[in-house]
Amino acid sequence: MTTFARRTLLLGGLGLAAGGFAAGCTPTASHSVSMGSMPTATPLAPTAGQRVVTGTLTPRPVTLDLGGPTAKTWAYGETLGQEVFRASAGDLLRITVNNHLPASTSVHWHGIRLRNAADGVPGVTQQPIEPGQPYTYEFVAPDPGTYFFHPHSGLQIDRGLYAPLIIDDPHEPGGYDAEWIVVLDDWTDGIGTSPDDILAAFKAQKGTVGTGMNHDMGGMGHGSMGSPLGDAGDIDYPHYLINGRIPAAPTTFTGKPGQRIRIRFINAGSDTIFRVALGGHVMTITHADGYPTVPTQARSFYIAMGERYDVTVTLADGAFPLVARPEGKNGTAWALVRTGSGTAPTPGVLVSELDNPLDSRQLSAAASATLPSKTPDATIDVQLNGQMTPYAWGINGRIFGNDTPLSVKPGQRLRIRMSNMTMMSHPMHIHGHTWGLPSNGGLRKDTVLVMPMQSVTADLQADNPGTWMYHCHNIYHAEMGMMTSLVYA
Repeated sequence: MTTFARRTLLLGGLGLAAGGFAAGCTPTASHSVSMGSMPTATPLAPTAGQRVVTGTLTPRPVTLDLGGPTAKTWAYGETLGQEVFRASAGDLLRITVNNHLPASTSVHWHGIRLRNAADGVPGVTQQPIEPGQPYTYEFVAPDPGTYFFHPHSGLQIDRGLYAPLIIDDPHEPGGYDAEWIVVLDDWTDGIGTSPDDILAAFKAQKGTVGTGMNHDMGGMGHGSMGSPLGDAGDIDYPHYLINGRIPAAPTTFTGKPGQRIRIRFINAGSDTIFRVALGGHVMTITHADGYPTVPTQARSFYIAMGERYDVTVTLADGAFPLVARPEGKNGTAWALVRTGSGTAPTPGVLVSELDNPLDSRQLSAAASATLPSKTPDATIDVQLNGQMTPYAWGINGRIFGNDTPLSVKPGQRLRIRMSNMTMMSHPMHIHGHTWGLPSNGGLRKDTVLVMPMQSVTADLQADNPGTWMYHCHNIYHAEMGMMTSLVYA
């Protein structure tokens, strides 16, 4: 059973590698954008010495084993969140999608500063990939880091259509003994109420986007009143997953005491902000959304939908819980870290490290990751609007399709001031660029969490022409209209 619009409604292999692989939110029919402005996806030829990474994705209906429960859903393969597509910074990626779904689809390469024609937004950068049809994405991945990919078609990300995308730095010195990739997710498809039915019930409320400061508390609950995030999500999911597994049959990570591990965390969830901790350990955050940070110690941290954090940790001796608690919701995502003998902890055990989690406001950019210093050429004020009851979300008082796009000129340093006028936290994601956050020493992020009734200032260097989406990465907020575009004039 899946609970959504809390307190108001209750309804009951992918193998990826450099040699090849098998395998939020989008303009929909009601949120259309003129096809006439779409870029041309001209073929790319590798430059001298440039490596070409090729592969194939096959989105299709599958039945996934989540560690006991099975879910009929859509995915790229027979496993979920456990296998990885890797390339190196500067590589040319050439990836063909063969659509075996009963619906059109797309692939958005989340966080990559790629060319506009490969961004994967139907109706904006490409035609939809129709059932039975192939489509090839070609782009250069310029920046190393932790990324992931998912459709930009309706609610498809709230199924099993996502996977990690790791862009390695060929010049990285390393300094760790092993790497783990941890993908967090909230799950209902094929087990609880379907994503499409959840969205239909939200739309049935026929809400109008409010403007000004909205103190609607209709979404508050499950302890979220005491959270700095306010109401962190709208849906209580039947399961929360780490690498596609429920706590009763967890993913197990193994190592040796004293080893230094790099962990890449990805939140692929659609409506859930997690607080993350490794019991008995202190982590050091080293990267945010792919870019280096000043190393910062954390017993736990928040990670919102679409965000990625890299940490390092030195392993102790024994068996330890790796926990991702959904903020303001019931349940937990759970994995096991084992370095020696001893009884494995159970999912109900208290993990004190989860108290007082760090968030991105306590981070700053490493000197190598800051935007070059420059006074902004233009400033745009953006309001995030909406409420839980009746359910409605938008930007600047409008929903996508009836919005006024943001405008920038090539070469400008654009400052966007985002003011959250709601009682919910919103992870705001920009395509094709990475912001620098001046209040965080230039911290680089493509997905920034804007707290309730708070503001965030983000600077952007306009060096990648095209039409780019800018939206909340809560997929239900985006589908309701909390989305606009950034257009180069």
